[in-house]
Amino acid sequence: MATVKKDIEEVSDKITKVRHIVKKRAEKLEEKKLQETPLSEGKSWKELEFSHPERTIRIGTLFSGIGAIEHAFQRLGLKHKIAFAGDIEPKCKLSYFANYEISEEDWFYDVRDFDAKKYKGKVDFVIGGAPCQAFSMVGHRLGFEDARGTLFYEFARVVKETSPKLFLFENVRGLLNHDKGRTWQIMHDIFEELGYDVKFRVLNSCNYGIPQHRERVYCLGFRKPTKFEYPAPIELEYKMYDFLEDYIDTKYFLKEKGIKFVTSHKNRDKSYTQINGDIQLCQKRNQQFNWHGDFVYHPDSELTPTDEAFDEFIFDVKDVEEKYYLSEKVAKYVLAGGTKNFKTSTETDLDVARPLLQSMHKMHRAGVDNYVTHKGRIRKLTPRECLRLMGFKDSFKIVVSDTAIYQQAGNSIVVDVLIALLKQLDITKYGI
Repeated sequence: MATVKKDIEEVSDKITKVRHIVKKRAEKLEEKKLQETPLSEGKSWKELEFSHPERTIRIGTLFSGIGAIEHAFQRLGLKHKIAFAGDIEPKCKLSYFANYEISEEDWFYDVRDFDAKKYKGKVDFVIGGAPCQAFSMVGHRLGFEDARGTLFYEFARVVKETSPKLFLFENVRGLLNHDKGRTWQIMHDIFEELGYDVKFRVLNSCNYGIPQHRERVYCLGFRKPTKFEYPAPIELEYKMYDFLEDYIDTKYFLKEKGIKFVTSHKNRDKSYTQINGDIQLCQKRNQQFNWHGDFVYHPDSELTPTDEAFDEFIFDVKDVEEKYYLSEKVAKYVLAGGTKNFKTSTETDLDVARPLLQSMHKMHRAGVDNYVTHKGRIRKLTPRECLRLMGFKDSFKIVVSDTAIYQQAGNSIVVDVLIALLKQLDITKYGI
């Protein structure tokens, strides 16, 4: 937490200057209602063909992470060249260099120290999603008062210095209503002042092929006036279960404390946790370490949940309140088998239930009540599953620790949404 506080309260001459500029702009701002760009009503983006597949698109990325746009180009099989990329997180560099072709001299560490002037005329498409915690609904929402919020100006500066044919700026949807919409209006105005035709819309990844609820603002800027409509949603063909691995290391299974948190009625009602969901909750960089997010009920059986012979009467753990589980103390009592003067059967999971009694709620009637165990355990998603649910194919090499890749996946842009945008744009028109 100390690191986050330091990021928020960080002070430098540049940050102070940006805050001063924002304050002056806010004072002079003539408020207007900015309308989201409409969705296309024409041919589905899935059916669109690229007009110039022989061309190469030169891309430059900021806050590059693990290269979502780069992976999108790989998946589409499009010719591209990485002009520059960078990220302040050292482990992102390890993942990036393991998966993409880039020279050391074209990688930067801190965007605030990055001089992009030498790339002017050498990049077609600039992409970046500045850190979103400053505007996130679940963050501090300090906006430009948060040092991370001022990094938007670095993105705008790089656009100005490189003058690409188009840019893509991605952020959380909370950006649009931050400070009653004034924050977004300032950003929008700055992009227009740079000479770009600006379009924007909130898109949810579950509408573009990935079963994850992740709403983000996708802002496009065109150097020339351009008629553009955002790709229309498609029907979701897959459930989260389709993205899971077959064989799981035992280290991903939760212990008692984690299970109690994940299955609690309060946490599930507030959508902090979800078990066996069809559509994933929005991935976050720290979800695997605070037991928030998605979990899987994993059967300990030779049969899998997709097997028709699987026992349909094994109830789903998400339907069972934690209060129905025996505490360790009561469980020991129930399974003790009685005393030397009184012996009783301690069988659980009976084929035929014992008579149901009105006193069952007391939960200590060994040998009389019916007790069941779940034929399975609850586990968290693996790093590979998290990557799959961000649109990264298994060709993406994992070269860092689980901790790092969980964070990198949660910070990424969903690749499939980018693919929809690239097809709708016919990105090859902007290549050389």
